[in-house]
Amino acid sequence: MTIFAIDANTNIAAFTAVAQIPEGQPHFATEKEFARLSSDWPITRFVGVWNAFAGGVPFGGLKPVRRFTDRKTAVTRIWKAIQALTPAPAPQAAPVAPKEAKASQGTATKHARPMAREGSKKDIVLELVRRRGGVSLKEIMNQMGWQAHTVRGFISGSLGRKMGLAVESFKRADGERAYRTTAK
Repeated sequence: MTIFAIDANTNIAAFTAVAQIPEGQPHFATEKEFARLSSDWPITRFVGVWNAFAGGVPFGGLKPVRRFTDRKTAVTRIWKAIQALTPAPAPQAAPVAPKEAKASQGTATKHARPMAREGSKKDIVLELVRRRGGVSLKEIMNQMGWQAHTVRGFISGSLGRKMGLAVESFKRADGERAYRTTAK
């Protein structure tokens, strides 16, 4: 574990053992310890520490600042910056086994019929659209209490894109717009 020490001139150095730290220099190994150590610092000291890093060799990407919004932000940003001093990456959580992929809601296999939660709006519209002759736009509007643009958007988005259904739009003999499912 890397241990950081800070001298009276606010220079921070990294060490691999406590015995290497010059006597009398405060030291810390975690962000929490750094926050505790710097709890009585004036906010301007954080700016001085940060600006001493800015443009330095391992800190090439850091830009000088005029102030920090608060102490917590200053501690967090300085802690992240000094990680560049560590000979090895900062200690991190143990690697976690990747999660098994699970099917996203509403997806179905190629041969299975797309499902919707029973009694849901999607289920009601699906039943209407799956009828033998399809369903008219007006019938869906009356059944669901929706406006025409809501029906069209629902069919295009929820049934078409999200569920992967091929929904055909056609005009009936009476000139009314209707929808029905087709094989995709």
